[in-house]
Amino acid sequence: MDLNLIPNIKHTDSNNFFLLAGPCAIEGEEMALQIAEKVIKITDELKIPYVFKGSFKKANRSRIDSFTGIGNEKALKILRKVSETFNVPTITDIHEIVDAEMATEYVDVLQIPAFLVRQTDLVVAAAKTGKVVNLKKGQFMSPEAMGHAVKKVKDSGSEKVWITERGTTFGYQDLLVDFRGIPTMKKFAPTILDVTHSLQQPNQNSGVTGGRPDMIETIARAGVVNNVDGLFIETHFDPSKAKSDGANMLHLDHLEKLLTNLVKIRKVVNSL
Repeated sequence: MDLNLIPNIKHTDSNNFFLLAGPCAIEGEEMALQIAEKVIKITDELKIPYVFKGSFKKANRSRIDSFTGIGNEKALKILRKVSETFNVPTITDIHEIVDAEMATEYVDVLQIPAFLVRQTDLVVAAAKTGKVVNLKKGQFMSPEAMGHAVKKVKDSGSEKVWITERGTTFGYQDLLVDFRGIPTMKKFAPTILDVTHSLQQPNQNSGVTGGRPDMIETIARAGVVNNVDGLFIETHFDPSKAKSDGANMLHLDHLEKLLTNLVKIRKVVNSL
């Protein structure tokens, strides 16, 4: 898919991977704007096409007392403000059919969460908005099975579809990335590697998902070497205080060095 079809996206002629990055959830306006400002400064310097990511609500929670959001309309308005303030496209998750119509008024890309990617009505509703649809591969699905999810979008009249690899269930409390799936899924649609969610350790006894952020650069490097079209990285000024998925997020202070290294690797791969 031509990235230039996404409003406000920059640096599409750089031969870099593109980046989806931001906090797991929108916790407030100030934090969203601060994170966006810093990421945009880095991606502009490195000429990385960038889409700001933030979930307007978190519907998939282990415990009923887990953070789910600050209010749908409030969070969506913050996403719109990020877009208008920095002239950058945005992406958010949707969980129900009604979310598709609601969120499309505020963001440029609609994301189908991994646990919901087989929900036909949800995928079709997203496709019919005319927005780009990012399909996160179910932790329980093969790369080949994602071809059917992509076909649902295309059969609904849209060619604007991405696939995101986010790890496969490995036992009860771990995930792994099978990089053999990248070239398979690239046959169906542009393919993104969700670095941080691939390092989750779900189903912890505490009811709070764990993670391995120390492995972020390892997984990201492997993705770039294997020609992923994009990277997905959740980041925060203080992951220990993040209200969702803090255990696997990248500290924002480490993002510039990581992306600088990854851009160097991409240049080498492009030269081969």
